[in-house]
Amino acid sequence: MNGRTWTAALVVIGDEILSGRTQDRNIAQVASWLNVQGIRLREVRVVADVPPAIGDAVTAMMAAHDYVFTTGGIGPTHDDITVDSIAAAMGVPVVIHPEARAILERYYETRGGITDARLRMARVPQGAELIDNRMSGAPGIRLGKLFILAGVPHITAGMLDALTGTLEGGRPLVSVTLGGFVPESEVADLLGATEKAHEGVSIGSYPFFKDGRVGANFVVRSEDEALAENCAAKLAEGLAAVGYETVSGGI
Repeated sequence: MNGRTWTAALVVIGDEILSGRTQDRNIAQVASWLNVQGIRLREVRVVADVPPAIGDAVTAMMAAHDYVFTTGGIGPTHDDITVDSIAAAMGVPVVIHPEARAILERYYETRGGITDARLRMARVPQGAELIDNRMSGAPGIRLGKLFILAGVPHITAGMLDALTGTLEGGRPLVSVTLGGFVPESEVADLLGATEKAHEGVSIGSYPFFKDGRVGANFVVRSEDEALAENCAAKLAEGLAAVGYETVSGGI
C-alpha cells in the first residue's frame, strides 16, 4: 500500500467468550468500522477476566499499534474489572468521572435511581475522556489511543458510531471478490503472479466445498478502487485462460 498505514488491535475480554458460552460478534463489526475509518485491524486477543492478563494484553497492543480497542467488562457487577485492570497496568488511579456520574443519574432518574452498582459504570482511569452511549447511558472510555467499549454488540456499535470521523486514518480498503469452482492448489502460481504484477494489491484465497465440488473465492484488496478492479479483471482473464470461469461477487 502507498503511504501511511494506520493499524489497530482489539482485546476481547471475558470468561464467557473463552468458555464458548457467548459467541463474539464484535470482532467483525470493529474490523468493518475501522476499515471505513481508514484503519486496519491487525491483531485480536481474547483474554479472561484476570487483571494481569488484561493489563498485559492492552499494554503490549498499545506498544505495537496506533489504536487499541477493548470490548467487555465495564458493566455494574463485581466481575466487570476492565477499568481497574487497565488503570493498574498504566499506573493511574480509578476515579468517578463527574460527567459520567451526571449522565447515569439522568438516565436512571426514572429507572429506580442511581445505586452503588450503577455508579460503577462512572468509574474511569484517571485522565480518561468519555465516549457517548445513546443506547444505555453508561459511557465508553477513551484514554489517549485506547478505547474501552462495552461488550454487548449493539451497545458497542453505538459507541463506534459516536467515534466515527474522530480518529486519524488513511484510505479505506476496497475489496473485489471473484468466485469459482477452482481448486486453489491448481492456480496458486497464477494468484501469486497476478498479485506481484499489481503493486498495492493483495489477493486472498478462501476455499469452499459446495454441491459436491471444491472451489474458492478470491478477494482482491487495495486502497485504490481502480487498481483493485483492474487486478480482479486480470485475475478473471488468467483463470479463464486455464479453463476456470468465475463469478463476480463470489460464490
